[in-house]
Order: sequence, then structure tokens, then C-alpha cells
Amino acid sequence: MNLRILPVGLALLLCSASVFAVPPGEEAEHVVKAGETLNGIANRAGVARDKIIKANGLAAPFVIRIGQTLTIPRKIKAASRAIAARQAPLPSLAAANSHVVRPGETLGSIALRAEIPRILIAEANSLAPPFTIRVGQKLVLPRTRRHAVKPGDTGFGIAYQYGVPWENIAIANGLDPKAAVLSGKTLLIPTLIEPSKVPQATALPSTGPTTGPTTAPAAAPVAVASTRFAWPVSGSVRRKFTPRGSGSYHDGLDIVAPRETAVRAAAAGTVIFARKESKQFGNLVVVDHGGGWHSVYGSLGRITVKKGHKVTKGERVGLVGDTSVTGKTELHFELRKDGTPIDPARELPAAP
Repeated sequence: MNLRILPVGLALLLCSASVFAVPPGEEAEHVVKAGETLNGIANRAGVARDKIIKANGLAAPFVIRIGQTLTIPRKIKAASRAIAARQAPLPSLAAANSHVVRPGETLGSIALRAEIPRILIAEANSLAPPFTIRVGQKLVLPRTRRHAVKPGDTGFGIAYQYGVPWENIAIANGLDPKAAVLSGKTLLIPTLIEPSKVPQATALPSTGPTTGPTTAPAAAPVAVASTRFAWPVSGSVRRKFTPRGSGSYHDGLDIVAPRETAVRAAAAGTVIFARKESKQFGNLVVVDHGGGWHSVYGSLGRITVKKGHKVTKGERVGLVGDTSVTGKTELHFELRKDGTPIDPARELPAAP
């Protein structure tokens, strides 16, 4: 069998024509391909040769050339149907949560139809610049929330409220992660759908936003000696830890204790946040224990440490109060590893 090597341009033309061609019996137009004749085109289209000649103003000897577009005269109904089929707008993706990339699509065109900023789709799918996508690739289309910045809002507070790192929120809105948030601005809050593919689930306050990738929470906690952390206060647990992705999640423990009971550091470390967080947690203290571990103490009636303070295990960081959104007299306590909430019950000794 003899193989004929076609020029690249011609090979592409033949390939694209075979993939996207309308059936010959419905064509309203036809692009001439290599080896075709006017008679052959007329026969396949089911239209008289003379009608094609007249419709296209061809002069004797009626020569046609590769790549030439010929009008195929048909009854108005059939022609209109064929043209409409080719010119029909692509379906909206406004309600879709995922999309499989088709030939000719770009990330920008998909973002436009999905009504989602391009950068959010790139973030949700771990796409790196120049955000190249491939035919057949399945893209997650993250549905977004919006937050109207109010006086007193901070990047940390917004990140904590939505469980999304401030750096992700800043990138999605074209902001400098280190800059202060501006009151009156509406922020897009990206949805982190696959924790194994996105930056860490929550940012902790520090001299700069927490950065870097994280993996999905493991089935078992990171190996830590059970004596590493101590209970911050004695009391009954009103609400337990519930992992994210399970509906109504809860990132820590709510421990009921009398007002003004001393709240003590679960382990030695450095205080990196010590002030009021107005959205959810009231008076809040966060301690960095090193190795990616942080402890969080919310709903305090009073804070007794300052940012930068080095605390020892068991040292008082505040007093139990009712300053969180629950309005209950209790301590909201969290443990986090590399920004991911960990069930404190797994890391603490038996309840006091």
C-alpha cells in the first residue's frame, strides 16, 4: 500500500472538515476539499450542478479550488435549519459545577459562559500560568460567594468566616494579600472543592498570610504524642468537632466553663494573634507551637496575653467569656496542623 504524505496545512484542513462537517444532504455551504469536483459535490449534496453554478456566479469552465466556500442552494427551511444548527450559541454553564473541555475552547471562553472569574477556575483546578487546558479535560467550576467588607473587617476575619485562606481570596480579587481590606468593597470568596489540590483550608493570623500547599485531612491524625497538648480548660464539651465536607462543619470544641475561668495554653509557643475577631469568635488568641501546629482560643471574656508573647504550657492566655456569635459562656478551642483543622479530641489526653 502506498502512503501519501500530505502537506501539514492540507492535512489539518481535511481533519477539521471530517470532524466538523455537516452531513452533505444538509449543507447550506461547502468548503472544497482536495480531489473534489463540482459534479461530485452536486451529487453528494443532492442539488443540481447548474443551481450551484448559478448560486455562486461561476463562469465556464466552472473551475473550483481547494478551500473555496460554495453556497449550496436549498429550500429555505432546510438551509435555515442547517445554518441555525451551526450558528446556535454554546449552552450556558451558569448552573454547571463541572465542564469537559471541547475543541476550540479556552479557559477565558469557559469562564465567560460559566459566569465565574477565570482565576477562580484556575485556582480550583490547580492550573498554572499560562492556564493551558486540553480537550477532554474535566474542569471544576467553583460556585462563588460574595462578602461585602464592613468597617473593622480584616483579612484574617474574612478568611476564618468562610474557611478559605486569605491569600486565595486576595488572588481571586486581584488584591495584595498583605494590604489592608477596604470597607465597602465586595469580595468574591472562592470555593475550595478539592482540598488535595488547593492551598490550605484556613489562614491563621501572623505577620503575613499563611501560604503553601496542603493535603486533604488524613484519615488518622498526624502522629503526635498524646501529652503534647493539654486541655485549655476543664468543662463539658457542648459541641464536638465535625470535619469539613460533612454539611454543618465545626472546626473545634466548644467547652462549657464558668465565666472568668482561666484559659491556659495547650502547649508552649508564641502568641501570633490576640485581639477581638468581630465576625464569629469574639476575643481570640492564636498560639503558634512550631512544626505547623497552632491552637485557637475563642469567645474569651478577657485576653491576658499580647501578640509576640512567648507562653509556656499551662500559662494563662485569657478568661472564659461569651463574646463569640453563640453568646454562650464557653471556650471555643481549635487545633490546626499546617492550617487544616484537626479534631482536638484526638490530640488531647482523656477529658479532665
